[in-house]
Amino acid sequence: MSRQVIAVYPGTFDPITWGHSDMLRRAAGLFDHLIVAVATAHHKKTLFNLEERLALVRQVVSPLANVSVAAFDGLVSDFVAAQGGQVMVRGLRSSTDFDYEFQLAGMNQALKPDIETVFLTPSPQYQSISSTLVREIAKLGGAVDQFVPPEVLAALKGKLASEKAA
Repeated sequence: MSRQVIAVYPGTFDPITWGHSDMLRRAAGLFDHLIVAVATAHHKKTLFNLEERLALVRQVVSPLANVSVAAFDGLVSDFVAAQGGQVMVRGLRSSTDFDYEFQLAGMNQALKPDIETVFLTPSPQYQSISSTLVREIAKLGGAVDQFVPPEVLAALKGKLASEKAA
């Protein structure tokens, strides 16, 4: 009897980008079940609140039958263990990401030795995309349609228009 391999792809997803979408689609092809874990991000000032980020991620992943979305707070390693996960998926865009992610992987391994961290690199066309840059470009009036799915673009425009009107 084979066991089902559950992987968790954690992040803030503020907002979810084509890079995230590429990574989670590819991770979904590698594991039996993929949980996209959306961090409450109490330590960050997010543009979208948790409910908005969850809704956007759910829209983006809706075509993927073996992907679910959940919020988490606290240590991601605890969340992965609570979900019955064996793998944490992390993305690497650059050597800067590698240094940080390598350190995190080591700490997570120390906290939960039974959970493996797997690194994926985005497809070349998505390697420069980050949520931080997307937010900044959008706030400054730049076009971000090439960086985010259409439903995210609409939400970004709506959010920024409402902030400007406030």
